Amino acid sequence: MHTIESTRAVTRWTTRSIPLLLVAAVSYATYAVVGRVCSTYLINERGEVGAAIAILILYFLLLLLMVATYLRTILTVLLDPGVVPLGPLAVERRKIAKDNQKRGRHANDLESQPYDGGPDSNPDSPGLELFYTKDIFVCENDGRPKWCSECCNWKPDRAHHSSEINRCVYRMDHYCPWVGGMIGENSFKFFVQFTTYTACYCGVVLGAAASSLRKQISEGASLDTHFIPAVVLGAFFGLFTFLMTVTSLRYVFLNMTNVDALGARSKVYQLAVRVPRGTESTDKFTTVTYPLPKPSEVANSRANGTARSRAVESRGSTPPLNPSGSSARDDLATRTFAILKTEPGENPWDLGIWRNWQTVMGNNVLDWFLPVRRSPCVNHDSHDSFYPMGPVLADVLARYDLTSLVMVNGSGLEMKELGRGNRS
Repeated sequence: MHTIESTRAVTRWTTRSIPLLLVAAVSYATYAVVGRVCSTYLINERGEVGAAIAILILYFLLLLLMVATYLRTILTVLLDPGVVPLGPLAVERRKIAKDNQKRGRHANDLESQPYDGGPDSNPDSPGLELFYTKDIFVCENDGRPKWCSECCNWKPDRAHHSSEINRCVYRMDHYCPWVGGMIGENSFKFFVQFTTYTACYCGVVLGAAASSLRKQISEGASLDTHFIPAVVLGAFFGLFTFLMTVTSLRYVFLNMTNVDALGARSKVYQLAVRVPRGTESTDKFTTVTYPLPKPSEVANSRANGTARSRAVESRGSTPPLNPSGSSARDDLATRTFAILKTEPGENPWDLGIWRNWQTVMGNNVLDWFLPVRRSPCVNHDSHDSFYPMGPVLADVLARYDLTSLVMVNGSGLEMKELGRGNRS
């Protein structure tokens, strides 16, 4: 199976060498805690068998959970980090680049230069239907989804292009060399579990070694030379993973990622929100109707003067509900969207602390603690939107006076459109 790694050779080798460092650190911590603290000091020297057993049980339990979440995170990051499929042009372009590399051509050859083209202007562009069959999606000013010129494909909501792996990633968070790659929606839950268990594990190492060292100092006994390195390791990795855990949990509770947090206070999202067919543009918003018209349809419409374009209706034009040559079934397939904007700093995906937690960590208590199932947010099959939206959506609709027209319930909106179609 193809692994997805960094495109930079230095980063790849650094990432591959880090697990060796971690194995060495854990091995030494195990020797220090199990061999020196529990066996030699607590049991043999002090006779505190109960304390030693308690430490050993807690130590190996957290070690098992830490290793399990680490392996789960690495496998997910390398094998299925949650990348957006490449567009046909990007697949062809990368194949050419790979062939050129095998032939030994230089990167400055004209044929190997990247082509930074604009969005696909084809109304039947592959993947476009995935957006307008939903009721809400993030869009550009013209009502089309965001476009990635590197992947040559439409970018789903909250997907971002990573220059590190040269792919668009669903809910991209950050590139982490400690776990081998890009943290996205597929691996974020496992990453949170890993940092949490690692922080707790380091706390046990730090507590066991530091308390034993303190007793030796207070009693004036000879110091065990392995206690101090164990304290240093536990403190360093414990502080690092604790801060990562706190930051990650904050993002979980706010339903955000590292990328979302960048400039969050000034960030504005532009949403295409489905409205009843025939809704006209106003001085507050414009509308766009899908499927977009083909160039031949636009040309015929202009020549005949009998039909209007179903592109962005910036002047308040209304597309005919049953133009000549189209069936009632075709009418029902058309969808009109109003292009709306959030206020700066608003997060349309904030569902509240509890629902945000369930979206990432799961609905079952076992899912919160065990690295088995992925986050519920990886499921994008909903016809409402790629990700559930919170109260901000209702606020946006109210600001644009669309509350009476737009029903978040898809079935309710369909019934209203059927009524409009029958009366026309």
